Amino acid sequence: MTPAPPSFDPGLTQQYTGPLLRAINKDGSFNVRRRGLRGIAGSVYMHLVSLSWTRFWGLVALAYLVANIIFALLYTALGPRALRAAETDMGLNAFGKAFFFSVHTLTTVGYGDLYPLGLAANVVASAEAAVGLMGFALATGLLFARFSRPNAQLVFSDHMVVAPYRDGHSLQFRIANRRKNVLTDVLADMMLMTVEQDSTGKLRRNFAELKLERKKIFFLALTWTVVHPIDESSPLAGKSAGDLERLQAEVLILIRGYDDSFTQVVNTRYSYRWEEIEWSARFEPAFDVSPAGHLVLDLDRIGATSAVTNVSRDA
Repeated sequence: MTPAPPSFDPGLTQQYTGPLLRAINKDGSFNVRRRGLRGIAGSVYMHLVSLSWTRFWGLVALAYLVANIIFALLYTALGPRALRAAETDMGLNAFGKAFFFSVHTLTTVGYGDLYPLGLAANVVASAEAAVGLMGFALATGLLFARFSRPNAQLVFSDHMVVAPYRDGHSLQFRIANRRKNVLTDVLADMMLMTVEQDSTGKLRRNFAELKLERKKIFFLALTWTVVHPIDESSPLAGKSAGDLERLQAEVLILIRGYDDSFTQVVNTRYSYRWEEIEWSARFEPAFDVSPAGHLVLDLDRIGATSAVTNVSRDA
């Protein structure tokens, strides 16, 4: 067996303890799970900032509902005389009155139709008002952090393709900017991760950089097809689709660019596994010119491909 070429460790360890689902998830996060509670406060903050918007608002709504239920139960446990109503009949039972009084207190609205009576009820109401102020301040801070956090919103093609390139073949993927802002000085890095045997016969992960036809573009206004020429020096030279499957191959990608809206450098990560490589294909155009003379980019066609007949399943 040909010994594996020299490789480096980009931070994902060469130690092999079992097959991975993938090294980089589709959302750009690393497929790493952490154990232990050390540093939990910072982890919770980062988790809340990086949650999807649907989960974030769902968590806020759940926390709001749970807090009101807890305080409503406390008011109900204090007895029917803990809360007084400005009107004799509100059409609500004891828990209903306590719940809506909790809503008024937590949000510091205070309509006045319900008010606490007695020391215990006033102490609970005071505590709830403080919890409400701090809770809404925390939610507002998280909301601002989520809106102000610069990040790259790139669209990646669904598959990589092995396409004709000059007199040979190349491995390609395509990206575009989902937003209307401009990314400048955009750089791409691509590496191949495989699982191979070392000189002692043990399995280990190997990482090899894939050299690109063009590593940088000045601005990402339309699409960028990132091309790795498969020549004699390429780690993919002579590899077939079956070889990549056997090697558990995954192509890791890092894209960096300067966001002129936030005046900061942003980056994003992505990966393609061996089964996400389309052989004998090329990308179709994803933009055209309108009758008015404007370039029109169709983001739904970033991954559009067509078959070619002169590319085999052996690179």
